[in-house]
Amino acid sequence: MAYRTDLAVEALDFDEGKKAAKALRGFSRTQEESEGFSVTRLVIHTDEVAQALEKPKGTYATLDLGALIRREEDAFPRACHALAGLLRELLAGSGDGAVLVVGLGNRSITPDAVGPIAAGHVIATRHLVSHVPEHFAGWRAVSAVAPGVLGQTGVETGELLHGLRDAVKPAAVIAVDALATGRLSNLMRTIQVTNTGINPGSGVGNARGELSGKTLGVPVVAVGVPTVVDGATIAHEICTQAGVTGCEALDDLAQPVLVTTRDIDREVSDVARVIGYAVNLALHPHLTVEDVDLYLS
Repeated sequence: MAYRTDLAVEALDFDEGKKAAKALRGFSRTQEESEGFSVTRLVIHTDEVAQALEKPKGTYATLDLGALIRREEDAFPRACHALAGLLRELLAGSGDGAVLVVGLGNRSITPDAVGPIAAGHVIATRHLVSHVPEHFAGWRAVSAVAPGVLGQTGVETGELLHGLRDAVKPAAVIAVDALATGRLSNLMRTIQVTNTGINPGSGVGNARGELSGKTLGVPVVAVGVPTVVDGATIAHEICTQAGVTGCEALDDLAQPVLVTTRDIDREVSDVARVIGYAVNLALHPHLTVEDVDLYLS
């Protein structure tokens, strides 16, 4: 059974850190704090480590949402600013050009709705910058879309985005999607931000094609939240920790079974709001959380 996770830090930690990757040492891992939130930064430098971890070369920053989950004072605005800082860092090379924000996933399936809901919290400004320059000349041109999934539209997401890219001509793309984690402790508790792009649907074994700088021709920053755990991965972890070599539960889970939280509706709504607001703060540094509330009301 393959250990299934979209989180780079988990891929590094699994099986004692994927011994092959650690032996190669072509990566760096640091821990820092932003706005009271813990951030783990993993940078994969070499093709050998990328192959060992099955993750593309690049930067992966994982924001721990513990303070938000505990409802600490001012946790929401602090989480928004912490995530906005990570986004600004990874978007630094795109200058002040237009940005296309894409909310990937199926709004009708709650664990897959993070992207579409987050896109709904993004202030679309492209039309305002061009039509009302006297008020929005200092704003960045932003477009926000939730293209749905192949089963709803009959069109691959990548095909839609290539058309949008040609029309909008963005300097960068921000893609928001749901991910799969290998550990229950990370379920709805972290946000991963990376400059390596994303494969929509890969977390549930239904990859729909890579969205990255290589395929779209512009930098792609992916923001992901682990909303499900593969049942077989949980069983594998339990068997490993219990020292069991043969486990009947793994055979029972030959067909994919996905596990999520009891409060997934509220949690997806909360974290999608954090992401949407953080995107606004990252692209428009002059805004405050209160300003975003006003513009979205």
